Amino acid sequence: MNKEIFSQQFTEKLLTTFSKKPEEATNKEAFQAIALLVKKEVNSNWQRTKQIHLGNDEKQMYYFSMEFLLGRLLETNLLNHGWYDVCCDTLKDFNFEPTEVFSEEADAGLGNGGLGRLAACFLDSLTSLNLPGHGIGIRYKYGLFQQKMVNGHQVELPDYWLKDDYMWETKRSEKAIEVRFGGHVESAIIDGKLTFTHDDYERVLAVPYDVPIVGHETDNVNTLRLWSAESTTNPFHFNSVQGKDYYHYLDYTRSVEKISEFLYPDDSSYEGKILRLKQQFFLVSAGLQSILQQFKKGNHSLVQLPDKMALQINDTHPTLVIPELMRILMDEEGLCWDTAWELTTKTVAYTNHTTLSEALEKWPEQMIKDLLPRHYLIIEEINERFCQDIWFNHPELRDQISDMAIISYGQIHMAHLAMVGSFSINGVAKLHTDILKNRVMKPFYTCFPERFTNKTNGITHRRWLLHANPGLTNLLNETIGKSWIHEPKELINLLKYVGDAGVQHELARVKLKNKRQLANYINQKHGILIDETSIFDVQIKRLHGYKRQLLNVFHILHLYQLYRENPTMNNTPRTFIFGAKAAPGYHFAKNVIKLITTVANKINNDPLINDKLKVVFLENYNVSLAEKIIPAADVSEQISTASKEASGTGNMKLMMNGALTIGTQDGANVEIGAAVGPDNIFTFGLTADEVFEYQQNNKYRARDYYNSDQRLRNVIDQLTNQSFTLDDVEFKDIYYSLLFNNDEYFVLRDFDSYVEAHQLIDQTYRDQSTWLKKSATNIAHSGKFSSDHTIMEYANEIWNISSTQYSKS
Repeated sequence: MNKEIFSQQFTEKLLTTFSKKPEEATNKEAFQAIALLVKKEVNSNWQRTKQIHLGNDEKQMYYFSMEFLLGRLLETNLLNHGWYDVCCDTLKDFNFEPTEVFSEEADAGLGNGGLGRLAACFLDSLTSLNLPGHGIGIRYKYGLFQQKMVNGHQVELPDYWLKDDYMWETKRSEKAIEVRFGGHVESAIIDGKLTFTHDDYERVLAVPYDVPIVGHETDNVNTLRLWSAESTTNPFHFNSVQGKDYYHYLDYTRSVEKISEFLYPDDSSYEGKILRLKQQFFLVSAGLQSILQQFKKGNHSLVQLPDKMALQINDTHPTLVIPELMRILMDEEGLCWDTAWELTTKTVAYTNHTTLSEALEKWPEQMIKDLLPRHYLIIEEINERFCQDIWFNHPELRDQISDMAIISYGQIHMAHLAMVGSFSINGVAKLHTDILKNRVMKPFYTCFPERFTNKTNGITHRRWLLHANPGLTNLLNETIGKSWIHEPKELINLLKYVGDAGVQHELARVKLKNKRQLANYINQKHGILIDETSIFDVQIKRLHGYKRQLLNVFHILHLYQLYRENPTMNNTPRTFIFGAKAAPGYHFAKNVIKLITTVANKINNDPLINDKLKVVFLENYNVSLAEKIIPAADVSEQISTASKEASGTGNMKLMMNGALTIGTQDGANVEIGAAVGPDNIFTFGLTADEVFEYQQNNKYRARDYYNSDQRLRNVIDQLTNQSFTLDDVEFKDIYYSLLFNNDEYFVLRDFDSYVEAHQLIDQTYRDQSTWLKKSATNIAHSGKFSSDHTIMEYANEIWNISSTQYSKS
């Protein structure tokens, strides 16, 4: 595609779609015209891909996830097709600013944080590697929420990302699926076989919207299928609603629409829990029925199921895949229990993403019994057989049966169901997997040692380097060639140049340009002037106690006091940048956000500090904002309590862009440290084993650290002594969580070590040659953490799927 042809097609598309010439078009119309041009090319390849898969009768992988945090797709699709430069030149010729045109695309509101971004990276890698792998998700009408800061407080507004047409989706009404809730189940012996009938259930229509996933420099296009919940005016469906008058029908319609309305509805109430459970079953039932319909069109025998598909469940949310597949195989396909169970446990694989007990989902037994009566019976039978298996085959675990049971103490444990019903159980970083095997899930590891495996998370370098950081991309291309774009491990060749003065000079120039762009954005958006030569210290992730944004704030307050007490102190200027959303019902996390913004307001307006210290909280953190922040970062804050962060992927994105990590020995930080060497990462704090020892022995006393460290006392006392506000109770919950609830995440214990690590950062940054050498070393080793590498491990060791050859565009 050359510029002349692209310009002609762009002009024609504006004329036929909007009846406008380029000079008359708005940025939004220009965006839509370009998206339509790209989509036309994509659709042709998409259809061809489906025909190739069908013709080759290939094994397919389906990735079930509640989140797919795609970000904007136009720029990456242009890059993948090799049209990006031509498009930008064409837009400039018509007096458009490309970045303004591209920003007209809304971030798809299909995810929240690392879980969803990982799923998006995986889809990118699957397609770029020509692997037959597809996503199954929910088409949320509203995203998590739009975060607005009002007087320093997080306020949640609806994220109506679908107010304009989503250019990449195609509605497939003819492929709608019926999903059933409630009702009652009757059993009977018919022709000597136990059968079940499900009656008086609520019917919900699941309508698929397909999004093409475009690979880099390949004609392969995989599919992300998103399901939308809709009601129907069909009288058969109408008559199933309790109460047949118009207003009851409206209530029914509204209850149906809620299923795909919001990502992660508040589950603090019983009604909220019901809605979350409905979402999860809606996802798996619609997805599975659709997949099996396609499978049967290939005239395959059901015994071929594990040979023709793999079902990966991303965390515990889609665990109902297991009883739903059992139901379909037994009730609809007539298989016996043993055959259905064998097929299910050879087809489903489970990825665990957390060691936090509150995140390992449990549902009230009665809730599942009422909402999914047939599935409850299946889960009950799975549980009974599993417990009997422990009793007879693992006598050493008999005293742990109540702790291992799928159903116990009135709760259904989804992680237990996932482990019992899957052929593969993987953690997402080496440390995380070791903790699962040796601590959190040790009894299950005893039962199923062959199922446990590690697959360290990865990120797509095409999004987070090639697209997000064109300056660094050009430098790499000029220094080591372009082979790293297709083989990210080739970035290791940069090691030969880490001490090269010319390369260091160019690396510094690229970083400064990225910092200047971010500083300009912050000034325009928030009216804060920051020193572009200061250290940009970044913590961008979900706001949670274990991620310890609080530790970061305490260090900032410590620095602030130092600078006020020593105005002539020789220090490197620091800019601390936060981006985070707190769950609407998570009061503590929202209180930490208020503390960050309060501290920022105080420091940024203190004339004694000037530019020595700035604090910025960027509202509504999302993928597009991350693409601005990450290339500009000098320091990457990965400071979770050791053992709590399963892997992390922000740590990988930041190192790939040359930021140096300050982190605990947690998650993938351990593997990053092993790759780059101890001199190229700033490690501090307790180890996972030390955290476990404190927890087991109950020897941690937060007050001891408060009493013995004057720095900590000075910081913590400010929470309640009106240093920030006349309201001395605003931050009392944080104060009590530390000193009265004994600091669950060891913030006070790690404070001293954290301060020392930051002092080393300051000293190192003063020697720019040394800093740049460390930065280049991190970039060189970052190819190890490409999602391409991770996906090939999944493909070869779990899914058993193979690449298909496609011609290049």
